[in-house]
Amino acid sequence: MTKKFIGAHVSAAGGVENAPLNAAEIGATAFALFTKNQRQWKAKPLTQESIEKFKANCEAKGFSPSHILPHDSYLINLGHPETAGIEKSRAAFLDEMQRCEQLGLKLLNFHPGSHLNKISEEECLKRIAESINIALAQTKDVIAVIENTAGQGSNVGYRFEHLAQIIEWVDDKSRVGVCIDTCHGWAAGYDFLSDQGYEDTWEQFDKIVGFEMLKGIHLNDAKKERGSKVDRHASLGEGYLKETTFSRMMKDSRFDNIPIILETPQPELWPKEIEWLKQQSVL
Repeated sequence: MTKKFIGAHVSAAGGVENAPLNAAEIGATAFALFTKNQRQWKAKPLTQESIEKFKANCEAKGFSPSHILPHDSYLINLGHPETAGIEKSRAAFLDEMQRCEQLGLKLLNFHPGSHLNKISEEECLKRIAESINIALAQTKDVIAVIENTAGQGSNVGYRFEHLAQIIEWVDDKSRVGVCIDTCHGWAAGYDFLSDQGYEDTWEQFDKIVGFEMLKGIHLNDAKKERGSKVDRHASLGEGYLKETTFSRMMKDSRFDNIPIILETPQPELWPKEIEWLKQQSVL
């Protein structure tokens, strides 16, 4: 019996209740979604009808809350160097956490933030941890899941050490975790491809962050070379990571029982990619 839960970031157009239906349609056993329009600061509250339908559809299609990895708005910067920017981001992040609570979800994935060349990386990491603490103090159960970044621009979170530092400054360690994006990690300089590189990278991750903190994976190939710090996703096997990386991960028990989410650029290939990944996990 496979222990891999594989899916993609599916559309929630027309209401969050449609996301589990869209996920089931592509053969997914896990999925990601936006609980509101990710390109707007404010959104209408979720209706009771939407909440109930979402839960019913998840149950009907066999999706457990622990295999659903919602993503917050791309506008949010929890490490924003300026007062107005950080206050706006913190309010929006709290709203996202509360939406997850309402939907009975356990995880919220987010990009840590950017210093915008106005404060140091360390100060930015400290602000991110403070932002998480503020949201956790006003919510229950939902885990704040920090995603590693490619290190593009002034983004922090591209080193395992950054993730570990944020976690260290979070008060409630039971409600923080990480999601590793393979494309981002590759762009940041981590070698997932070679035999030795794969072993060394995940050994480093375990030593610095700890596998117990791993709550999800974003499974993406990379269009740019390792260490480029350029975040460009490719479909599986069509980039530098090749099929080798993904086949190996599917056989690795360290990635059992967590949502493994595709954010590859050709949604029409998702059913095929999911089926191929499932086959790799049992070969």
